[in-house]
Amino acid sequence: MDWLVFFVADIQTGFGPFVAVFLTTQKWTQVDIGLVLTVSGLVSLIGQAPLGALVDASKSLRLLAVVALAMIGVSAFAFAFWPIFVVVMLSRIVHAAASCVLGLALVAISLGLSGEERISERLGRNAAFASAGTGIAAAAMGACGVYLSNRAVFFLAGALTVPAIVALLRIDAAEIGPASDAARGARTSARSLAQGFGEIMRNAPFVTFAFCILVFHLANAAMLPLAASMLTLRSSQAATIMVAGAIVVPQFVMTVLSPWVGRRAEVWGRRPLLLLGFGALALRGLLFSLTSAPHLLVMVQALDGLSAATLAVLVPLTMVDLTRTHGHFNLAQGMAGCAMGVGAAMSTALAGYVSDQFGSHAAFNMLTVFAAGGFVALALLMPETRPRALEEAPQAPVTRN
Repeated sequence: MDWLVFFVADIQTGFGPFVAVFLTTQKWTQVDIGLVLTVSGLVSLIGQAPLGALVDASKSLRLLAVVALAMIGVSAFAFAFWPIFVVVMLSRIVHAAASCVLGLALVAISLGLSGEERISERLGRNAAFASAGTGIAAAAMGACGVYLSNRAVFFLAGALTVPAIVALLRIDAAEIGPASDAARGARTSARSLAQGFGEIMRNAPFVTFAFCILVFHLANAAMLPLAASMLTLRSSQAATIMVAGAIVVPQFVMTVLSPWVGRRAEVWGRRPLLLLGFGALALRGLLFSLTSAPHLLVMVQALDGLSAATLAVLVPLTMVDLTRTHGHFNLAQGMAGCAMGVGAAMSTALAGYVSDQFGSHAAFNMLTVFAAGGFVALALLMPETRPRALEEAPQAPVTRN
């Protein structure tokens, strides 16, 4: 599982800010780049909930994850070979859908392997290996961009699907065991799915949390692509290596902090750590708005490691907390993913427009306001979801499917 998470992170790194760098070197405008990124965000928005139901219904999480990895590899090679609008758009759509399935399946497999008692530790370990993979891949892909070409980044991303599939197939399906039923959720007939959707939407802490993470991604999604475009416009030759540095620094921070976050979540609770992550995002946006120096932009990105460590562990962990009584874990994950997709899609489109019309600093100021708003909403509205806190609070009766 460690190696699987590591290689999946390697693959997904190629589809991060390197997309903005590559398309900028291909003479794409910020509006077109923002449109492509927005469409992929909308695919996540539309697909997360039904794809979550698909993962719930799957008889083989491994097979589903293998198919998703293969689709991601195909989209990477298509993107590299034919960087024209139609092909890029289609590859981003395929990548977004496959990534939704893969992300849900990885958390479901993790829950099946570890059980609810040790899921926070497992999620912390996942986040640590994912950040290590992202950091190493960013360095390697940055070197590819400098010494080979920006196109080589996507060839490497596609090739890395092979060791990821090998690692996945080395997980014995039997080891997931009966806990895989809890990982998948509840039955997935049309009636039970509708009931599960209704139960989740009546869960006030879930609705509050979904709103908060929507605002978080509204502030966060465009920050690094916007910074990458700024670096490219100032020095296209050095942009790839600088972007790689902007990824490596926070990934090192995330690798160190994620296991600690997983352990602290059981001691401090979820809410204090979430506030820490949201606060780091607001500070990062403010600092981005105050400077355009490339080396300072890379240093500010260290704050992204703190935010990423907390969100990577606590979003799925909070979903486990909030679905203990009614199942449909992956459906809840998918619905939370919809909120992330809405925020990310709006973020890249708005930031691209504001940057083209009013400049990059104005766009960063806008993102900072969103981040501060998310922090305030979380502080005022979100309750603690750690199981002990849930047991102490009165619970409304729910219907178990």
